[in-house]
Amino acid sequence: MSEAPGSPGPGTRPDPRPGAQPGPVTADDVRDVVRAAVVVLRGAAEADWDVRAGSLEWSCWETVEHLADDLFAYAAQLGPEQPPSDREVPFVWSPRRPGGPANVVFADRAAGAAGLVQVLEASGALLTAMVRTAPPDVRSHHVFGASDPEGFAAMGVVETLVHLHDVAEGLGVRWEPDAGLCGRVLARLFPDAPTGTGPWPTLLWATGRGELPGRARLTRWRWHGAPRG
Repeated sequence: MSEAPGSPGPGTRPDPRPGAQPGPVTADDVRDVVRAAVVVLRGAAEADWDVRAGSLEWSCWETVEHLADDLFAYAAQLGPEQPPSDREVPFVWSPRRPGGPANVVFADRAAGAAGLVQVLEASGALLTAMVRTAPPDVRSHHVFGASDPEGFAAMGVVETLVHLHDVAEGLGVRWEPDAGLCGRVLARLFPDAPTGTGPWPTLLWATGRGELPGRARLTRWRWHGAPRG
């Protein structure tokens, strides 16, 4: 999609958050952002998936596996009738190589990029279903504090947004997410983030992936998953 000269792109338009209360992050948001990611990744099927993903130490293949694993893990935290309050559901996470991501979910390399993307799509569907069906008063453990279904939805969206940014840099494809969605996850997970800058650049700054005017790139960051209120 072309932009008129001088017009703001989707990631740089003014932040809609000041003076407004962003809506909740929903199961539909998880579904839609994963679908958008799948479209972008399918368009890069012939690329070299073993190149580094942006500033990460992982390859693009490993980063998509890690993303699929994140979505699976968040769905799993909401799955038990009595979700754990002090630990992750005890799957065995392990890396395929020293320095690689420690996952439960791996894709069969023989299935190629199409198979990898299908693994991501399936994990996204699991989180979408769990967020849609879990009672809103459910609380489950996360390393950054117990959270609710909306919090895990927002975490899944942020993971997808920023890891697609990493992978898009490595594969040389465009990834420009919806500013409104970025604003909603910023409000949900990064309540102290700046509000006078575009939501997408602000989310990249909040996750250590970019700079903002007058603000250096972060070397350490975290989100706040506590339920609203």
